[in-house]
Amino acid sequence: MRVLKVPFAVVVVVVSAALGGVFGSRLVASEDRAVTRYRMYAAALDAVEREYVAPVDSAQIIYGSIDGMLRTLDPHSSFFDPKAFASMRERETGHYYGIGVSIVASIEGDITVTQLFEGSPAYQAGIRRGDVIAMVEKESTKGWTTDEVVKHIKGPKGTTVNISIRRPGLQNLIPVTVARDEINIVTVRTAFMIAPGTGYIRLQDFSETTDQEMTTALKRLADAGMQRVILDLRENPGGPIDAAIATANKFLKRGEMIVYTRGRVPNSDIDSRATEEGAYPTVPLVVLVNRDSASAAEIVTGAMQDHDRGLVVGETTFGKALVQSVYPITGGAGLALTTAHYYTPSGRVIQRPWDASFDDYMTYQLRDQNGSRPHPASELHHTDAGRSVYGGGGIEPDHFIPGPIEGFTPSRFLRAIYARGAFVSFAEHFTKEGDTRPGAAAAAASHRVAKGWQVTDGMVAEFKQELVNERVRLDDAAFAADVPFVKAMIRYEVDVDLFGVEEARRNLTAIDPQVQSALGYFDEAKHLLELPKKGS
Repeated sequence: MRVLKVPFAVVVVVVSAALGGVFGSRLVASEDRAVTRYRMYAAALDAVEREYVAPVDSAQIIYGSIDGMLRTLDPHSSFFDPKAFASMRERETGHYYGIGVSIVASIEGDITVTQLFEGSPAYQAGIRRGDVIAMVEKESTKGWTTDEVVKHIKGPKGTTVNISIRRPGLQNLIPVTVARDEINIVTVRTAFMIAPGTGYIRLQDFSETTDQEMTTALKRLADAGMQRVILDLRENPGGPIDAAIATANKFLKRGEMIVYTRGRVPNSDIDSRATEEGAYPTVPLVVLVNRDSASAAEIVTGAMQDHDRGLVVGETTFGKALVQSVYPITGGAGLALTTAHYYTPSGRVIQRPWDASFDDYMTYQLRDQNGSRPHPASELHHTDAGRSVYGGGGIEPDHFIPGPIEGFTPSRFLRAIYARGAFVSFAEHFTKEGDTRPGAAAAAASHRVAKGWQVTDGMVAEFKQELVNERVRLDDAAFAADVPFVKAMIRYEVDVDLFGVEEARRNLTAIDPQVQSALGYFDEAKHLLELPKKGS
């Protein structure tokens, strides 16, 4: 995604002035049509504001109409209202000032914490996922919007905010005072030695801080004896294209193509190559992907595969090869407009086709893969060493290993249980031994655990009973078959809450079927580096 600082209207004016002498009559005719359409839109908006059966919010109508306009183009051109645009910029820059929580408003009017950033003020205060922010500065938040809550809890670094938390299982509210601080949204969620000589990096998404984060993570692993590495791009939805280019450059030789883009206007045609010699051009590499790896994650994956630099393992990726340029517009809003296609070094377009309503396209992740599909001859391309690769719909792995949820392939019943957040909710029954954080000390947990704990059959039975209590219609056969997945998810979510993301990921990768399969392909990854390449 490319961010443009110049307002779109200014660009239009400059271009019109430059071309007016040659195409003046043509531009006048176009402007006349545009004025007529603007008047039509204004008349419709005026009628709605005056005549509709109930009062309307003009801003929301305008926002909706702009979004609707963009959605006639493709699935990824989209409009951001001021709140959404500010949030997107926070994710891209990788930091903001606040207490470090993500929240959502429930149907009942409660403001619930859905995510905490590890090490943030909220985390240090013992706030947990599933907690309800019941009061802010002694004011009830019942019925507040998330915007209202965010407005109250964000603020200058060093100032404090008083919050009262309602936690399942406790009758009384938990008061906590939280000092606001700079919140760094890291993209390299974990990096550790997964086996002797083998590094593991989980790159969750891309932002302006990814380049430095990857540099730091790789150096730390190299210092720990890294001789080979798994780059885990599963669930990575992408981000700024520059961050993907910088990441790929770390594993490539100077001058090698990483990605190129082509669009309607000349400045959208860009060839992006490795601008310097990568620090790790000969370290055997396995890239782990799944159906939710998209956009910038596919740029990195495609470059590694096309240059025979890394072996790709997992599922076929999402298939997004559209480049969006982001335009700030009036009132703090913005839009992401598709301005180019990107191509992998071998010339592949890996964009999946979409249906008119985008329904089939956007539900791609819900459909199981079997590792094979027909390939039109026009989609055939070749890597530097002459291996066959294909465009037309995502990047196919060199070795297909299913695993849509954390490397596992549970039944549809357990996937539904996972999607409704049942494992996150069950984690609220656990607390860490000796946890003295203000909010944590007030836990109403039935299990106190220490690092290295294990999920027991009794805990699994308790989880199952909780589903029954919530009137979930159980599929006993599916549940019994998926007990390994159930145990893995219980431990993972509890570890995330109590011991941090890295500890959680260390324990999960030890039993993650896709990761364990990936560890077995390093001989082949090393062999890729020895293949004769074109031009060499």
